[in-house]
Amino acid sequence: MRPGPAPEVTLPPLGTVGLLRWAWRQLTSMRTALLLLLLLAVAAVPGSVFPQRRINPGQVQQYVDDHPGYAGLLDRLGFFDVYSSVWFSAIYLLLFVSLVGCVLPRSRAHLKALRAAPPRTPRRLERLPGHERRTVAAPAPEVLDALARELRGRRYRIARHDDVSVSAERGYLAESGNLVFHLALLGLLAGVAAGSLYGYSGQVLVVEGQSFSNAVPYYDSFTAGSRVDTGSLSPFSLTLDRMRVRFDDQGADAGTSQFGAPRQFDADMTVTDAPGDAPRKITVSPNNPLDVGGVRAFLVGNGYAPHLTVKGGDGKVAFSGAVPFLATGGNYKSVGVVKVPYAQPRQIAVTGFFLPTYYLDPQQGPSSLFPDSVDPKLAVTVYVSKPGQDALATGANATSVYALDTSSLTQLTKPDGDPLNLLVDPGATVQLPDGAGTVTFDGLRRYAVLDVRYDPSKVWVLAAALAALAGVTASLFVRRRRLWVRVSADGEGRTVVEAAGLSRGEDAGLKDEVSAVLAAAPDAQQPQGTTMDEPPAGRQEPQHVEQE
Repeated sequence: MRPGPAPEVTLPPLGTVGLLRWAWRQLTSMRTALLLLLLLAVAAVPGSVFPQRRINPGQVQQYVDDHPGYAGLLDRLGFFDVYSSVWFSAIYLLLFVSLVGCVLPRSRAHLKALRAAPPRTPRRLERLPGHERRTVAAPAPEVLDALARELRGRRYRIARHDDVSVSAERGYLAESGNLVFHLALLGLLAGVAAGSLYGYSGQVLVVEGQSFSNAVPYYDSFTAGSRVDTGSLSPFSLTLDRMRVRFDDQGADAGTSQFGAPRQFDADMTVTDAPGDAPRKITVSPNNPLDVGGVRAFLVGNGYAPHLTVKGGDGKVAFSGAVPFLATGGNYKSVGVVKVPYAQPRQIAVTGFFLPTYYLDPQQGPSSLFPDSVDPKLAVTVYVSKPGQDALATGANATSVYALDTSSLTQLTKPDGDPLNLLVDPGATVQLPDGAGTVTFDGLRRYAVLDVRYDPSKVWVLAAALAALAGVTASLFVRRRRLWVRVSADGEGRTVVEAAGLSRGEDAGLKDEVSAVLAAAPDAQQPQGTTMDEPPAGRQEPQHVEQE
């Protein structure tokens, strides 16, 4: 009689609690933690590919202007603020939770294993890798004592069983190092999070001869954590005395590609750590930041600031000062805007390029041949408003100082009606048509761009990084081993010593380790061979071992 079909197995419903428990186990698995760590590394890539707003807002604006098609979409997706975006923060938090749920249970189990005695000696040692048997003339207790001393000398934890066998193990430092690595990674993530809460950063452009004080109104852009008291920042101040820049001018003669390559960026400053303190001189370079009470100022950029004087049609000075022009290429062709809202009777706006080493490109027009100021010129266009009209925003609707809205302005033209494009040398004054005023290029200064940062968690982050390095080193180079030794008497009154071992993972030195331990037995004779061939390297410990 044929048996009937097996009844279908109906699994019980998982339910909400079961589903949550399953999701938690998936999230806290080591596999998920590694995937999230890899995903975090991939998510950080756009932060090094695209300019970041908190580091250099000017470069972000320039990128948006140069790529109007898709830059707006990138901005909405957070590619210019990667490390504070929603998707990066989500990966960061999931990784933190995954590591906590994964590492803490493993830490408890590891501490329990450290306090436990080594496992008892298996009954069939010949089934284990590295098995070896020797016969000695010394009594069994004396042999066991000698082997126990040898194992202790080799930094094994040992346990004796009925004066017949000794079990030993070492290499827990490998697992400890693995846990230290993951705990240090947790500390690293926590330190970065604490730094974002209690730290701040800002960018400021300082022209030669001008000063900066560490207060929010003096910053061009400023970002602070939610726990930062912006009214009590470190009260230091600095003055940029001189910006020293040098470029390679020998590459062209040598026929190399180093012509125009930067060779020196040094900012000579006078720094006052706090009101009332004596000022001190310091030189800041890209690899030598300014450090004042834990606040560090990095030199991240430089450029030119032509000093201009603009007079209105009434002959009065409406503007006089150094105007930073932002470099747009390796030869420091720089773009800038000068807004003169107080010129009378018409407002004046000047926009164009500063060219450190003037060169007229047949296709691109005025350009720069070399980044240093060998033959500086200003190539600008002038706009004016209608008499009495306020065409330049000066109040609540103020716009960026590097952008000019020409919709309400009129470009000055030549008598023949062509647009008026001025090429101004240092020291020269240009008379504007229609009695609009004059523009004077008084001279040239340099400026430095400083990235000011305060991160109180940097010491903890460094300590966590060093601990992670030490942990992963220990986990890679320390061998986890277990050895067992048993003594017994043969029929002729001699002592038979057996030893074998196990290692986690591949361990080519396990057999030599067993032989070295047995060599410490007193009156040792030649080994009598093994009872079985040595298993392949990397054999794992059996799941069920018959005990004494």
